[in-house]
Amino acid sequence: QVQLVESGGGSVQAGGSLRLSCDTYPMYCLAWFRQAPGKEREGVALLYNYGASRSYADSVKGRFTISQDNAKKTLHLQMNSLKPEDTAIYYCAASGFCTVKPGPQQSDFGYWGQGTQVTIPS
Repeated sequence: QVQLVESGGGSVQAGGSLRLSCDTYPMYCLAWFRQAPGKEREGVALLYNYGASRSYADSVKGRFTISQDNAKKTLHLQMNSLKPEDTAIYYCAASGFCTVKPGPQQSDFGYWGQGTQVTIPS
């Protein structure tokens, strides 16, 4: 059974950085989603084609970077220039297939981590 375990959340001032990690398995699609209070879960970064390609939501493009270690067993999300609107619970997810455009869809992913809280005070 595939189990995903996130780490690295926390609270940092606006403009700061955080790096999230997720213990995972080599799969065709790996993604980071986030869910803010009162909002739907949204995909923010996608790594697909076994790490050969990546895409980002417009809201995080240029600030967030999704990556994978060489053994393809740890997924990372480097988050820079953080803003209060980035506050959310962040989830990693894995799947054997996924929608690339307009962005990763929750329904494509069958494996999820437990989530890690990221808080950027305003």
